[in-house]
Amino acid sequence: MVQQTPIMVQVVQTPIESTTVSDVLIGAIGLTGVLLLLAILLGGLFGGALIGLKILRRRLNMDAGEESEIIHIF
Repeated sequence: MVQQTPIMVQVVQTPIESTTVSDVLIGAIGLTGVLLLLAILLGGLFGGALIGLKILRRRLNMDAGEESEIIHIF
């Protein structure tokens, strides 16, 4: 009978990266920036849509009747 020699395998684990305070702060600032940009874009989009709707209604003579009030803000 042929005797086989055992094969020795050494498992090397990769080093674990630790999360520092600066990593958390950079991530939070990045997320805040993305949310702020999204809010500005959506606000501009909805504001533009409301202004466009008002202009379209005026062009098509679909102004609101006498029962509506206009609020003048100065």
